[in-house]
Amino acid sequence: MNDNGLIKLLKICIVIGLCLILLGIYFHNFSEYMESLGVTGIVISAACIALGMVLSLPTKMYLTFLLVKREQDQDQNQEKYTE
Repeated sequence: MNDNGLIKLLKICIVIGLCLILLGIYFHNFSEYMESLGVTGIVISAACIALGMVLSLPTKMYLTFLLVKREQDQDQNQEKYTE
């Protein structure tokens, strides 16, 4: 997989993670059904938030690393051509 495909995949993971975080917040704060489940509802909403964070936060760090590396490679290529 090339860098462009990997970057798209990482961006999709970030979006899915953020959606799961928002879903967990919705379950916890606004869903009456989750409230009627009691502790099980709390566990479900917490699991959504935890899985969303697992998908979004490390992915953001890796994506930032890839983009910085790509920018450095482009700068080095420009320096070679300008000399």
